[in-house]
Amino acid sequence: MTPTSDPTPDGSLPVIAELTDGARDFRLRMTVIDRESEVAFDMTCDRYGRTVHTGAAAAARAHRNRAAVEAYTTHLAPHADALLDAARRALDELHPARHLAGWRAVLDGLAASATEIRRALDRPADPGSPAEHAQHSALWPHLAAWADHSFIAIDLADQNKHHRHKAPLTDEEQQTWTQRAQAAQQRGELERTESWYAADGQLITLAHLIEDDDSTLVALRGDPDAPSWQVIGHYAHEYEAGKVLPVPVPPGVLSADVSRFNRPVPVPGVSLQELIRDVVEGRTAGDASEALLGAVQRGYIPGPMVRLQELLETSSRFASALETVQGRQIAARLSALGRQIEFLTHEVEEAAEDLGATVAVLPPHRTPVLRIRPRPAVDTAPPTPLARASVTARHR
Repeated sequence: MTPTSDPTPDGSLPVIAELTDGARDFRLRMTVIDRESEVAFDMTCDRYGRTVHTGAAAAARAHRNRAAVEAYTTHLAPHADALLDAARRALDELHPARHLAGWRAVLDGLAASATEIRRALDRPADPGSPAEHAQHSALWPHLAAWADHSFIAIDLADQNKHHRHKAPLTDEEQQTWTQRAQAAQQRGELERTESWYAADGQLITLAHLIEDDDSTLVALRGDPDAPSWQVIGHYAHEYEAGKVLPVPVPPGVLSADVSRFNRPVPVPGVSLQELIRDVVEGRTAGDASEALLGAVQRGYIPGPMVRLQELLETSSRFASALETVQGRQIAARLSALGRQIEFLTHEVEEAAEDLGATVAVLPPHRTPVLRIRPRPAVDTAPPTPLARASVTARHR
């Protein structure tokens, strides 16, 4: 949902817009740099993801760091401090909520990174020198922090142009609409379309309330699967809802220390497609056994089945972190599926070992088929085509 906004009475909106636009342009440029760098790094790795061209990898990393410094200098250096000041002022005006302490810590971290970046930019090393490469490398974590987390400062700075929610329903109307929505939910006719958190930490959900083939857009406050949710408004369409409902705040993250722009080095691995190909091209039971064992391998290079279990466990943590009734239920399902995958992994491992112990080979009558048939001899006459009269006519 995209809320509407109006200029503030004191005329400060153009200044705020300049600050936030610069930060958004920096994040966009960093996204482009990140994608280009991934392509460059991929070209320095072998089929398993291991870096084999160290010189090219170092050159790609130096190019990435230099481009990030240039992006910060162009888009954020003139505005970083003012953006943080505007974000802190907006933060001080918000009502107390669970997430505000975390946001304040993010702003403090961004301020520290801005100080480090400014200190380096004030004393630049000689262009192209090893000292410059080292300087840019040291700045990369700070640049990545701004690319990762400046969206919080942007959202807070934009708070001055956000409208305030006004409850359109009286207490009696709210109770009536809540009862209608609860009845529709029991019938399976309350279709949710979007949800977000407001600045006060309340969960807001848009849903279509269907009654007698008629649909009304309603807004719910609270977890729709918990007993305490309420309808706080009904609207003709989403645009009307966006004008009066509390504006969304940035959603949270599953792991606080995860960085999109500063990811750890990928762990080498073998794809499931390669393992299948190894079985198809294999000749002995040991070939198929090795492929199966590769799928369930643990340790530094985990196999696809181990990765699948890790995916299920991580997704279970994500569903639980939603802190909703359905999220907890789905988390339990995913956790149970993860345990099933773990059991299946042990079964595959035992079957693979038994297959390898057979010390068998494929029988020789399973001969290969040539993909390209041999050409006929030069003096061989081409086959005589059928006479047209001998071709059976086809009638419709």
